Amino acid sequence: MEEKLYYNTEVEKLAMPEYGRNILKMVEQVREIPDRKKRSEQAAAVVKAMEILNPQVHQQDNYEQKLWDHLYMIAGYDLDIDSPYPAPLPEAAATPPERIPLPPGPMKARHYGRNIESILDLIATEPDGELKTAMIHSLAVYMRQQYLIWNKDSVSDATIFQDIEKLSEGKVKVPEGMELGQISMDANFSRPGLNLGFGRNRSRSRKRKK
Repeated sequence: MEEKLYYNTEVEKLAMPEYGRNILKMVEQVREIPDRKKRSEQAAAVVKAMEILNPQVHQQDNYEQKLWDHLYMIAGYDLDIDSPYPAPLPEAAATPPERIPLPPGPMKARHYGRNIESILDLIATEPDGELKTAMIHSLAVYMRQQYLIWNKDSVSDATIFQDIEKLSEGKVKVPEGMELGQISMDANFSRPGLNLGFGRNRSRSRKRKK
């Protein structure tokens, strides 16, 4: 007798496709085991197989619990076993993730990024003095790097200083005589992190005041 071939469109949709249909069959067999202790032991064996098939799960926090949660999901939350973790509730999977609030309005200067506006607001609250000057200088150096990433061209100090005052709507004034210095020929502008050294500047300022 010729064996019938089934297409994916003809069979039950997988709740967790990354584990494949064989894991689903194993879970269904575990559910049919009458002895609870043996059923729980076989469930643990299936979880081990799932771990081998989905090694990326190791990158997640509490990955062992996530594997057991996946087991329950594959079983349609119908699995009576002794699990090392509480059984997840179906309602939790049905709850959509919370929306991440986005700042309102368009960015004033896309090549600098939205964080620049927040940093300018922070600098604007600082009293005039050595610390505020150091913060403005650090920000200006970073903005010059970001400018060169997007424009691949030279940029004058005056342009960066004008952008600072424009983006801050005049709340941050660049001190007269400030210079950014020469750019090293081997400088790396591969999208640096926003590490402006504000924490170090603050700590140094506190030490000098003592």
